[in-house]
Amino acid sequence: MSRTIAGPEIERLIQLLAKLPGLGPRSARRAALHLVKKREQLLGPLSEAMAVARERIVVCSTCGNVDTSDPCGLCRDPRRDDSLIVVVADIADLWALERSGAVGGRYHVLGGVLSALDGIRPENLSLDALVARASEPAVKEVILALNATVEGQTTAHFITDLLAHLEIKVTKLAHGVPVGGELDYLDDGTLAAAIRQRTGF
Repeated sequence: MSRTIAGPEIERLIQLLAKLPGLGPRSARRAALHLVKKREQLLGPLSEAMAVARERIVVCSTCGNVDTSDPCGLCRDPRRDDSLIVVVADIADLWALERSGAVGGRYHVLGGVLSALDGIRPENLSLDALVARASEPAVKEVILALNATVEGQTTAHFITDLLAHLEIKVTKLAHGVPVGGELDYLDDGTLAAAIRQRTGF
């Protein structure tokens, strides 16, 4: 039986931190101890920032991103390419693509991928809004930036069928050998995808 080392407030802080991805009980305990030790420099400003975020963060009604305004900053940006919609499963994927600086189009967050095991059906995803956006005259291409998992590819095929009646190009991300990757260290699935999707040299 584990004993309580700190007061209930600190224990609650540890329990809440442990619910964050990548933090287990030990990491949460270390993080909580660091925050407690640096109350003035970290704990106070962090709690204020979290309170402000809780009050102001909204989901963009256009693309599904999170921001402090609706529509979000990405949707309001006039420099973005209106002819291109990049479909992602989750906000984390959107942020990853934005960090890469490789995408200049508009985004659409599905809110997950189809998964019978998890009970995620088409009606649970933002598919109707995607079809409506893809039907706009300015749109010429939809990029399906979904994970190369069974669920991701099932969702990609489902979306391709949904958009088949539109006069637009539907593409997906290439899969295969990453830049700087060594063949000896790649898994079999990645190598097979790289061979299947080989291009001219």
